[in-house]
Amino acid sequence: MRFTKMHGLGNDFVYVNCLEEKIENPAELAQIVGDRHRGIGADGLILICPSQIADVRMRIFNADGSEAQMCGNGTRCVAKYVYEHRLAKAQGPFSVPDCPACSASLNIEIAKGVLTVGLIIDSEDKVQKVCVNMGQPVLAAEDIPVKLPLKKVIEQPMQFQSRAFVMTCVSMGNPHAVFFRDDLATVELERIGPVIENHSIFPQRINVHFVQVDKPTEFTMRTWERGSGITLACGTGACACCVAAVLTGRAKRVCTAHLPGGDLDLNWCEEDNCVYMTGPAVEVFEGFFEWPQK
Repeated sequence: MRFTKMHGLGNDFVYVNCLEEKIENPAELAQIVGDRHRGIGADGLILICPSQIADVRMRIFNADGSEAQMCGNGTRCVAKYVYEHRLAKAQGPFSVPDCPACSASLNIEIAKGVLTVGLIIDSEDKVQKVCVNMGQPVLAAEDIPVKLPLKKVIEQPMQFQSRAFVMTCVSMGNPHAVFFRDDLATVELERIGPVIENHSIFPQRINVHFVQVDKPTEFTMRTWERGSGITLACGTGACACCVAAVLTGRAKRVCTAHLPGGDLDLNWCEEDNCVYMTGPAVEVFEGFFEWPQK
């Protein structure tokens, strides 16, 4: 099996071009290649597949084998791969107010629809950054889903492990719980992350984010991703944190998220209610992996 290792701000995945390769058990493969000691090492596996409604379709599998609906960092890397490997012909410019100008665009199918992505291309015809229309945030508790008797979960007092928290929940195609703190260094993420992720009020589990607002246009975040644990970056999570910060009066709609792996520029656009995320995508290396499929 030929694969490509790529990352978006350190959120790394093994990518397989399924226009050429056949993968029969991606859940099992994700666990094998994701192992950082016995495999390739990654937060998960992303398959680039044919699509009837877009340029390509992406499928995302976490390191534990569970399939995810959406991955912002992964989407940027898929866009870079598709453009630079000429899997589809790029379309015209992609322009959004308060976002960087993109000279070309692609459409990528995910589990819940089609995402439009803009490409920032350098003089050597390489993709340096990608702007992704992440769609409109979902705030209805039953649609996120969160099993609480509330229409929306905004600044909701909660208790986990007998400790008090205040929680805001947002879906960006996958579910997120956001907690604002004054000092991220005091958060024991490796302990509280899995407790919140697997709590019974989250029927599909949840991504957990702790956020420190530095000023109205910047915030710093740490993430526990469902199915992967602590990661260096989470694109959908950064978008969810932006929405939560705006809803609670902590930040402006155009802001920058500082993640352990680097920065993402975010814009919750008033014109169409969509969240736009701009950040880098990096190809690390290519290789062959021998995997005896049954």
